[in-house]
Amino acid sequence: MNEPPKSIRDFIRPRTPNSGVFWQIAEDLPPRLNTALMITSIALPFLLWWGVTSFGKIDAKFLPSPSQVMAAFVRLWESGDIQKDAIASLWRVGVGAGLVALFSIPIGVLMGSFASIRALLEPIFGLVRYMPAPAFIPLLILYLGIGEEPKISLIFIGVFFFNSLMVMDTVKFVPKELIESTYILGGTRRSVILQVIFPHVLPGILDAYRINLAAAWQLVIVSELIAATEGLGRRISVAGRFLRTDEIFVGLIVIGIIGLSFDLFFQAMIRVSCKWASQKR
Repeated sequence: MNEPPKSIRDFIRPRTPNSGVFWQIAEDLPPRLNTALMITSIALPFLLWWGVTSFGKIDAKFLPSPSQVMAAFVRLWESGDIQKDAIASLWRVGVGAGLVALFSIPIGVLMGSFASIRALLEPIFGLVRYMPAPAFIPLLILYLGIGEEPKISLIFIGVFFFNSLMVMDTVKFVPKELIESTYILGGTRRSVILQVIFPHVLPGILDAYRINLAAAWQLVIVSELIAATEGLGRRISVAGRFLRTDEIFVGLIVIGIIGLSFDLFFQAMIRVSCKWASQKR
């Protein structure tokens, strides 16, 4: 019987060192090992923290123990303060990041698709991108006061230009063969953008937005340190003023948990909504 045809991968197979699965380049880990490593990345720092505070002679004002931080969290939870602060920060990040998505994604797609728009906007975007967003705080307070507007504007300024340029770079790497094939099949400029370019770069857009969301959290905390009555940044600032280190740790950990939750949400969204972009072999 004739053997079935083999793929080129069967004839050209790179030689890999005889090492364990842990050090294999560009290969997926077994699910159990992957899960174990993810748990270790979270558990190991907490174990070290517990060990240092339990067996080392460290003043709790400088490094509280995990149990002291948990007690502070319970205290803030029962008083309702941590919920109010988290909701206030979430609202600011949600509005600011929502405005960023609304404007930066279409502009980034247009910049990546049309060299004329890229030449018009990329220089000014690149210039403003290097200006640290917190440096705009005095101007935002001067122009917009000390309400919610300057805080949301700070998030927008600090994330919009980065996200636009990252989306533009994603669009620039769309294979020209796809675009030319669409024109050959009778596609219009609009169909090329909406039915070819946008679906192709959607995973990259979501990934860029996921990364830049961390910058939004950093900026909202900075804005709340300066002028706010509620928010996790305000909570950290007040706790630092009165040397409540345990409450500082509570604020930092809550921010980290919220950020990680958003990160996992966007990763799941990419897997579910962009199945055509799967790179599994």
